[in-house]
Amino acid sequence: MGRDTLGHIARSRPLRLPNLVRLGLANIKPLAHLDPPAHPTGAFGKGITVSPGKDTTTGHWEMAGIWLDQAFPVYKNGFPRDLIERFERAIGRKTLGNKPASGTEIIKELGEENQRTGFPIVYTSGDSVFQIAAHEDTIPVAELYKMCEIARKLLDGPNRVGRVIARPFTGTPGNYRRTERRHDYAVEPPRPMLLDVLADAKVPVFGVGKIHDIYNGRGVADYVTTKNNADGMAKLTESLARQEKGLIFANLVDFDMLFGHRKDVEGFARSLEEFDALLGPFLASLQNSDLLLVTADHGCDPDPVNPTTDHSREYVPILCYSPRMQAGHGAGANLGIRATLADMGQTVAENFSVAKLLHGTSFLPQLM
Repeated sequence: MGRDTLGHIARSRPLRLPNLVRLGLANIKPLAHLDPPAHPTGAFGKGITVSPGKDTTTGHWEMAGIWLDQAFPVYKNGFPRDLIERFERAIGRKTLGNKPASGTEIIKELGEENQRTGFPIVYTSGDSVFQIAAHEDTIPVAELYKMCEIARKLLDGPNRVGRVIARPFTGTPGNYRRTERRHDYAVEPPRPMLLDVLADAKVPVFGVGKIHDIYNGRGVADYVTTKNNADGMAKLTESLARQEKGLIFANLVDFDMLFGHRKDVEGFARSLEEFDALLGPFLASLQNSDLLLVTADHGCDPDPVNPTTDHSREYVPILCYSPRMQAGHGAGANLGIRATLADMGQTVAENFSVAKLLHGTSFLPQLM
């Protein structure tokens, strides 16, 4: 209750978000220190997640038209002992941790022991994840990835977690830092989903960031990984210039990974401002044939009053923009409260004239 990612950040101090505001961000709901324009250049609304859960996989799957009947399992007290023992036998060594924890905090606590023993650190969070951390000099990244592949095969049935995540780190005790060589191993999405119907219709999909991992590569013709939000925006811009047609699907990781989970309100605010500054030139590079959707897969409220560091179930913003949109023809359109994130996938499907998804209602007519 009371989770409000954007609201709490906006109340913390005045934000400089001119590009998001002109698209309609402050028209979705009142946000402190941000004045909604009378005539936004984009369409705006917010969406509800139908599926149970509040993790990356759940949100992205629903965007692609997939509703889950039940949430992926979470482990508030760590993983079952028999599961950990089977994993340890499979990798030929013991493990450390096996508890819910902040990724940065657990490497502070167990990083030195990982280096001394060679045992990987296993931990989870409030989300459905099996995370394996190891110092790159102790367990090479390629070996860490193999451990994750082993874990992914073991984690099935009642222990079918949403993602297995490799979390390599470097540095020395007291100065450890996670590296950009993180890798996610998701479960196979059900069919049909948005990327399947696009692939069937020969519509190319280019993934930026975690997109390839989230969907297990299904329907993704090509992809690039990213180091941070700035790198993600740079690669998104490069792909827009290079890609003649199709869908470019990007995920920016810094907001929750670096700031939401760490309860860093100011860091989150600065990251939003950085994104907004990079968004300006990107908007200017769009052609009349392009359509941009900006949204989120879940919340990650950094409000320090709420003790949890988990993701949050809350409305996600939806902003849409194309240079061809004009007042009365898309610009300023209020999309309202969308009953499912699948509305976005259905909109993309209609845009490319491909098969309809099982769930969702397109709002493409409101953008034209």
